Formats: sequence, structure tokens, C-alpha cells
Amino acid sequence: MRIVYLASALADLAWMRDYYGRVFSAGRARARQRVRATEKLLVEHPFAGHPSEVDGVRELAITGTPFSFIYRVKSNRVEVLRVWDGRASRAFLGLEQ
Repeated sequence: MRIVYLASALADLAWMRDYYGRVFSAGRARARQRVRATEKLLVEHPFAGHPSEVDGVRELAITGTPFSFIYRVKSNRVEVLRVWDGRASRAFLGLEQ
């Protein structure tokens, strides 16, 4: 199993980097650790996250951060659809079935 970030997650990753680079730089190293730990968890246990309201899509919080992975599991990979900032409105997740 491997992690693949889809194009829909790229702006989210840019926002997360910007947030920890400019807004909360003191948490940058710890957030990076937490993201890597969450990636490792998903590689080892792809169904660790809870099902979302969209069929086939799961969500897993990146502990210690306001962010979550919104993802789906395929036969040989975990596709990260969004790296969602939990402080934002869920109406803008833009996930479709």
C-alpha cells in the first residue's frame, strides 16, 4: 500500500505549508512529524479512518493539528483527496460520489 496525493489535495498541502510556515511556525516540525505518522498509519491500516458522508471516502484526523486526510482506498494505494483544515466549512469539501 502506498499514499498518493491527488491534484485535489495540492492546494490543501500548500495551505498547510503556508499555515505552518507563516502563521504557526512554532508548530511546523511537529506538524510534519504528525503528517508522516498519519501517512504511515494509513499505509499499514488503510481503513483506520472513519467513513465520511460520501460513499467510499474516509476521514482520518492528523492528531495535534486542525487537519484531516480525506481519502479513499484503492487496491494498491490510498488516494488522498483533500488535506482538510477542520476550521473551514465542510460545505466546501467539494467531494462527489
